[in-house]
Amino acid sequence: MAQKQLPVYLFTGFLSGGKTHMIQESMEDQRFNTGEKTLILLCEQGEDELDPTRFYGQNVYLELIEEESELTRERLKQIESRHKYDRVIIEYNGMWQMSTLFEAMPTHWAIYQEMMFAEAETFISYNNNMRQLMVDKLTGAEMVILTRTPDDIDKDAIHKIIRGISRRAAITYDYPDGHVEYDDIEDPLPYDLSAPIVEIDDRDYAIWYRDMAEELDKYAGKTMKLTGLVARDKSLGKDSLVLGRHVMTCCADDIAFHGLVCKFPENVDFKTRDWLTVTATFKIENHKLYNRLGPVLYVTAWQEGQRPDPEIATFY
Repeated sequence: MAQKQLPVYLFTGFLSGGKTHMIQESMEDQRFNTGEKTLILLCEQGEDELDPTRFYGQNVYLELIEEESELTRERLKQIESRHKYDRVIIEYNGMWQMSTLFEAMPTHWAIYQEMMFAEAETFISYNNNMRQLMVDKLTGAEMVILTRTPDDIDKDAIHKIIRGISRRAAITYDYPDGHVEYDDIEDPLPYDLSAPIVEIDDRDYAIWYRDMAEELDKYAGKTMKLTGLVARDKSLGKDSLVLGRHVMTCCADDIAFHGLVCKFPENVDFKTRDWLTVTATFKIENHKLYNRLGPVLYVTAWQEGQRPDPEIATFY
């Protein structure tokens, strides 16, 4: 019999961001903590410390993992053998890669909510100096909480950084006086989805691809025009190929090819690394390349494309 999935509440971000304070408040709040047996996994120790004596109920187990190398599936299984619990709260170290956690998590642990905390005044400098770690934490976050927000904070700059990585994360500003404001900056796409032909400019490919991947249904039935790099796969047949761009999220180490299947009305002889401009109808289909539902462009017109400058697509 399969094990029951355990909900995991994941608090990420950097030191002084407010993770510990939020966990403390949550565990004292009977709307969140109704006495469930809770494992709190601490992956860093900051200035603030949790005070379990103030938690509602006594069904709480604290476990500390001090080094990233110690965060393994074997270690988590050892912890699991010592306690019986109904849910997990993780205060994750901002300097550790998220992949370390995801690879170590038992298969029956399921991320229920992922929130990133950051001090508003240091957010931009952290992004400038530790861009790769910032991207790592923002990518999966459902909510970003900016703490200790001063009145003169540059919300436009923060918004741009977050939206360059995630278009779905809610953004919240927490002020020292206790009031909270939500990001309400309009975030229009850089192309017109209502146009008869939705043209994706070379500089907007990364933004379009991320938005498309997150909201496939929004593009169903649209006529698209875009330029990309050809990748041939014999298994697709002579009338189909993959068209895409190399996209850089934060640095050269994370450049990856992001493409989608294009199906032509006839066999085509384009070669891998050719540049191609297509006009096509966007459909969502089960396709063997994805092993699931995914985007397929049914091409109606095509021509040789010009190599973009720069060739690598970015979010800026």
